[in-house]
Amino acid sequence: MSDTLDHIRNFAIIAHIDHGKSTLADRFLMHTGSIDARRFQDQMLDAMDLERERGITIKSHPVRMRHQMPDGREYQLNLIDTPGHVDFSYEVSRSLAACEGAILVIDASQGVQAQTVANVNLAMRQNLALVPVINKIDLPAANLDLCKTQLEDILAIPSEEMFAVSAKEDIGIKEVLHAVVERLPAPADPGMDELRALVFDSVYDVYRGVVTYIRVVSGSMGRGDSIRLFSTEESSEIKEVGVFTPEMSEVDCLRSGEVGYVITAIKDPSEIRIGDTITGTLKPCREALPGFQDVQPMVFSGIYPIDTRDYEGLKLSIAKLRLNDAAFVAQPESCIALGAGFRCGFLGLLHMEIVQERLQREYGMDIILTYPSVIYHVYMRSGKMIALDNPMHLPDPAEIDRIEEPFIRAQIISPTEYIGSIMNLIMVKRGECKTTENVDQQHVMMTADLPLHEIVLDFYDKLKTVTRGYGSMDYEPCGYRQGVLVKLEMLVNAEPVDAFASIVHRDLAAPRAKLLAQRLKDVIPPQMFKIAIQGAVGGQIVARENVRALRKNVTAKCYGGDITRKRKLLEKQKEGKKRMKQIGKVNIPQEAFVAVLKATD
Repeated sequence: MSDTLDHIRNFAIIAHIDHGKSTLADRFLMHTGSIDARRFQDQMLDAMDLERERGITIKSHPVRMRHQMPDGREYQLNLIDTPGHVDFSYEVSRSLAACEGAILVIDASQGVQAQTVANVNLAMRQNLALVPVINKIDLPAANLDLCKTQLEDILAIPSEEMFAVSAKEDIGIKEVLHAVVERLPAPADPGMDELRALVFDSVYDVYRGVVTYIRVVSGSMGRGDSIRLFSTEESSEIKEVGVFTPEMSEVDCLRSGEVGYVITAIKDPSEIRIGDTITGTLKPCREALPGFQDVQPMVFSGIYPIDTRDYEGLKLSIAKLRLNDAAFVAQPESCIALGAGFRCGFLGLLHMEIVQERLQREYGMDIILTYPSVIYHVYMRSGKMIALDNPMHLPDPAEIDRIEEPFIRAQIISPTEYIGSIMNLIMVKRGECKTTENVDQQHVMMTADLPLHEIVLDFYDKLKTVTRGYGSMDYEPCGYRQGVLVKLEMLVNAEPVDAFASIVHRDLAAPRAKLLAQRLKDVIPPQMFKIAIQGAVGGQIVARENVRALRKNVTAKCYGGDITRKRKLLEKQKEGKKRMKQIGKVNIPQEAFVAVLKATD
């Protein structure tokens, strides 16, 4: 059955993490009869076990529903579920570009959070109509009056437009579905016949190749049509088009305004980029749909197998994982201490954790991740600029003119009583507080500039700690700034260990070196000679710890006699240890790398 543009509504659900977005989507599926009660399970649109366990959405999941209004008219509702975490903000922006409106979900017990503000700003930039929904009204801690005030003061949305619902208790869901039809606009008439379709996601299917999620803006496409990708100019023939109900269902044709999937002869996911435009080969459009950009990794880390014999297995697992995660970048590298592995790029720390967990759980890999790093701009005295993501490759300091590090602009929303603790945390992390605004009588919104390297480690955890869980944060990149940065190396028995190298601010080099040296001292087993663990910046030692030597009682066989005999044996042992120290090698156990690299400041 084909719908006219007037009977189509394309919308997304945007919210802060854990505000009930997936539960609301479940209720929509039940109310529209898209899934029967026998097959229903919580978080229907979250396919991964990891998504269900953590209660977060990692990948976008579209679904087509049919909703009947009280007057008997039936509408096609295309819901494009979006990830909620800041790491996936580009995916959110592309999903919103495929919609005309969005449902804004706010937790009645928590109110407006930092990512709520960021996602609303994304929606407003795309000129989307919003339906505000206050969820979890059944909770004892629900505060509807506070949510109404925040809705008007922070987001400038009239409180009378909101709907009070409980997705868990199935309260007010039908009214929200009616509001989607009544308040959100239908797709605009494109006024042209040329095919233009926005790619907002893609997944890899072992049997069918790349499945591309699209929103058709103008024209139509069906099986056998020849299409072209605008950015790469690669052409291919369509093998299948279909919609999500929520399973994949093949249809004859996808027309203007509709959301669905397309399967072509393309087998490599890296050839299809999120945000790209699909057009016809015979009659291509003249310009692409706006907003396309290549997704760039922001955090880098080395992934190594704990057992070096697992390298080939890890290589295969990473290749499979990359098929369904185009933002995950991996290149082979080797390290003296850890052997062969991969240098990997991630969108952020949550993305890194997800990749690590999937490698361990889905592919059974025992892996270790090195100290996270970001991309530094190293300006040489020769005038050349190097984009550096691995501290091991930092050139000689004598050849470097300056080093610039990436900064982010963070928005932090917290109860007013924690302002002092947050400001102190920002200062410790080398940040600068720009503005502080009262959003209501109990909450404050702070804007601060911080080095990206400082927040990828443990800033979010520490923010939750100092605000007792009530603080929330969202951030976006805001360029590069020059810093007094140095390479910190850890030496074990005068040998540098590549895996522990990092680029840090000069003022933080000594405390960081001391912390690592103490941890290494605790995990490196004693040898027959004393081991020096040192932190070095350039040629200067900034921290030192010693691993005590094992002592063999060489005088145990002496039963009395002249003292000189005992002294002779002790001197002989001392000389042997000195000689051993010169030629001895320290094997750092794998547990030491796991213990030190998993620990943060």
